[in-house]
Amino acid sequence: MSNLALAVRDSSTMLRRNLLHARRYPSLTLNLLLTPIMLLLLFVYIFGDAMSAGLGDGGGDRSAYIAYIVPGLLLMTVGSTTIGTAVSVSNDMTEGIIARFRTMAIHRGSVLIGHVVGSVLQSVASVVLVGAVGVAIGFRSTDATALEWLAAFGLLVLFALALTWIAVGMGLISPNAEAASNNAMPLILLPLLSSAFVPVEGMPGWFRPIAEYQPFTPAIETLRGLLLGTEIGHNGWLAVAWCLGLAVLGYFWSAAKFGQDPK
Repeated sequence: MSNLALAVRDSSTMLRRNLLHARRYPSLTLNLLLTPIMLLLLFVYIFGDAMSAGLGDGGGDRSAYIAYIVPGLLLMTVGSTTIGTAVSVSNDMTEGIIARFRTMAIHRGSVLIGHVVGSVLQSVASVVLVGAVGVAIGFRSTDATALEWLAAFGLLVLFALALTWIAVGMGLISPNAEAASNNAMPLILLPLLSSAFVPVEGMPGWFRPIAEYQPFTPAIETLRGLLLGTEIGHNGWLAVAWCLGLAVLGYFWSAAKFGQDPK
């Protein structure tokens, strides 16, 4: 069997393993998924009227704020889901299964590939669920073309891939599952400091650079532009650059840590 065929076979096996774990122990994924759903319901039904008044053309209409907030929460859902990846990787490293895999004739990178592909699939499923909740409470994207919907989906998948590799690296450096969860917490906190809930222009001047110079804001603005027809500007290539940069960084970081002999 060629090296490529061996890698595909073993990666598929590890993917099935991780999907079975997610199905048998869904509590972690559900807990992480509830965060963006609860924030969506909270900001729409409790703060929606007041928050939409702060949008340029909201006029106090809650539906305007639903349209504004859903793209940000879709990306926040991706960040929340990948925390489970960090915890899962950390569990594998600390419970001894990785040491067992190292003694077996399997492709070395298949373990991480299985985690990454499984996490991306879970992120896509979670985004679909949160998007369905958004549609149920009034989100509409009537002006988006089929090509824009395809581009929006591609951006979500690319963003999930980038954050997943970062989460894998965080799981590899964590001594236990609790530390992995804490290390990956910025993946939930960064969307709160972005343009997900309020426009960057309305933030204090000293705080605005924090929101502007991070990966979530350009990705949110790009997704918002694709789904709602707003101006994308330079955010499109910034979002792609952030995704590619984080994916490459996370991949080499994870590969280096995984390749180290256990102490």
